[in-house]
Amino acid sequence: MEIEATTRRWGNSIGITLPKDLLQKEKIQENQKVIIDIKKVADIRKLRGLVSFKRNAQQIKDEMREGWE
Repeated sequence: MEIEATTRRWGNSIGITLPKDLLQKEKIQENQKVIIDIKKVADIRKLRGLVSFKRNAQQIKDEMREGWE
């Protein structure tokens, strides 16, 4: 089974959360060992359209700085 998860900081570590429906389907419980196949998303445009590439970095910085005087 393949799912998409987002990493989150937990203290000095990074972890992921698994959806409840997956846990129920696979009968995964707390403190149970699982094997996870990790593949980094190389193309950030695959992240469900959360990122817009209509402006370059300089345009975004200029927009943020407007009215800073």
